[in-house]
Amino acid sequence: MVITKTPYRLSLFGGGTDFHDWYKTNPSSIIVAAMDHYCYISVKKQPNFFDYKSRVAYSKIELVKSNHEIKHPSVRECLKYFNFDGGLDVHHVGELPAQSGIGSSSSFTVGLLSAIHALKGNKPTKAQLAEEAIYVEQEMIKEAVGVQDQISAAYGGINLIKVGPKKKMKIQKLNVSFGYKEYLRRSILLGFTGITRDGIALMETHKNNIKAGKSVKLLQEINSITLEALEMIENEGDIEDLGKLLKNAWNLKKQFSSKIENKNFEDIYEIANANGALGGKLMGAGGQGFFYFLAHPNKHDKIKKALPEVRVWVPFNFSKYGSRSISYSGRLSNFP
Repeated sequence: MVITKTPYRLSLFGGGTDFHDWYKTNPSSIIVAAMDHYCYISVKKQPNFFDYKSRVAYSKIELVKSNHEIKHPSVRECLKYFNFDGGLDVHHVGELPAQSGIGSSSSFTVGLLSAIHALKGNKPTKAQLAEEAIYVEQEMIKEAVGVQDQISAAYGGINLIKVGPKKKMKIQKLNVSFGYKEYLRRSILLGFTGITRDGIALMETHKNNIKAGKSVKLLQEINSITLEALEMIENEGDIEDLGKLLKNAWNLKKQFSSKIENKNFEDIYEIANANGALGGKLMGAGGQGFFYFLAHPNKHDKIKKALPEVRVWVPFNFSKYGSRSISYSGRLSNFP
């Protein structure tokens, strides 16, 4: 059995510019951080004792006689990617809810690829894991997704992703001092609206708008803000200035679609700002799910008290590790 541990992500700046239809002709930068919250995937070979070939357990349980029958798209396509026709038992446990803006689908895919590699005795690089997950999601599942989620899940840490032109991609770790990293960590207030949503439709709209040339100015402005934020972070700038940039980026993101923001979060956002938040955003494609604010730590309690309708406030920390195996046993490796 192999168990992998894969972080979710916090998109700091540049979300939306990581779609190939955009960056192939518009080189862009994205700043993303891995969170100290994880999805766990266990995989073991299934012996021929049962009347099914593979078992897949997530929010549902699937028992199938052929891996082609698996309904979970990531599990089905990852097994197809490896040409794996044997029986498997796949089990997923997530610390945070799926479909909530934290890149959980990509964390799942990266974690599963990592687990199957380990089961086969392979040791993929971070770059290989990210590239394989991007391929599976974009080319095999045909999902409208960018590249930051898979990269963050594979690499861990706080990264600057430079993409374009064409298919060029460079990932570099942001070298900030421990003190400044702690300053950022303590300034992030992570909350959950209590409602999950499937962001695929919003991402499809975003991708179609890129193809139609409807988002050029918005994405150019978002990339400019990302470059400002990068310079500010590298120079260990004040959280007030970062908060202003985050607020500006959120105001631009809302213009992608009327469905990105909703009345519930609009009210939360206004109350948080009135009580000391310096900037914030709904995570992922928007609509619902997780959000975060930047605020001085001494304002966090005031913001929380002003927002009793927020279902959960989530402790936040960065994760320096990407997907990795935390347990391995090869006892069933001799079964067909």
